[in-house]
Amino acid sequence: MNFLSKILWPITAPIKFIQNHFKTVLFLTILYFIFSSTDSETLKQANLQIIELNGPVLVADEVLEKIEKAKSDAQIKGVLFKVNSPGGAVAPSVEIAYAIQELNQIKPVVAYASGIMASGSYYASIWAERIIANPGSMIGSIGVIMQSVDASELLSKIGIKPQTVKVGEYKESGTPTRKWTQKEKEELEKITQNTYDMFVKDVATARKLDTKEHKTYADAHIFTSEGALQVGLIDEIGTISKAKASVEHLSGVMVPVWAKEDKMDKLMESFITNSIARISNQLNGLQAY
Repeated sequence: MNFLSKILWPITAPIKFIQNHFKTVLFLTILYFIFSSTDSETLKQANLQIIELNGPVLVADEVLEKIEKAKSDAQIKGVLFKVNSPGGAVAPSVEIAYAIQELNQIKPVVAYASGIMASGSYYASIWAERIIANPGSMIGSIGVIMQSVDASELLSKIGIKPQTVKVGEYKESGTPTRKWTQKEKEELEKITQNTYDMFVKDVATARKLDTKEHKTYADAHIFTSEGALQVGLIDEIGTISKAKASVEHLSGVMVPVWAKEDKMDKLMESFITNSIARISNQLNGLQAY
């Protein structure tokens, strides 16, 4: 073993071991994640649960499944809906909103804005029993947007001529291959306006606000926690400890035990969410951002 090899041995030896025993290392890593999450607290029967909504709201399946499990689990007496999301697609945001409403009718739900609770993610939170926001969070952006591009000049330069066969005057509305006609633009404006009206109506109903005053609390305004409190979009400003205390109080549990999320599941969920978010940046659609 030469001098350089001796110096680098503390680095190369572990790498060589991992290469030669990859399956063993992987197995031991999984065991670590499993057993490191097992402590005296998790051995107790959990009676409270945290459900998280992180990143762009593109699909609702994962969150809806957790809501459904919490709803059907008699041991769970209250839920903290922890949100840090800029919003996203309209349909999944609405799905989550009404699932939270159904859950809150059975057991108390407190929504907590840990960073951003805007547009679609705010929509998802409106039917919680209470909404509490971190002092540094951003709230609101109650609005709807539909975007595309006019790529006709680019297509022309690279020699691509789109061809379309359609039935229905508005079938090509929103196309990126040419400039929209005035009628197409009006059709898309009608869709966004109707969606915005639905958004405002649900917010006003859930938060006991006046739809006639929507320019004050909606109209895509973005608020600090203090501003959101003043216009009625949230109930309280505080940290996550206050949000947890609120769930514990509303649920009436004597000895609160919060359910622990499996670390491997959370790691995989984070990976999938980030992957979908990257793909979604390339797509267009009606969004509550």
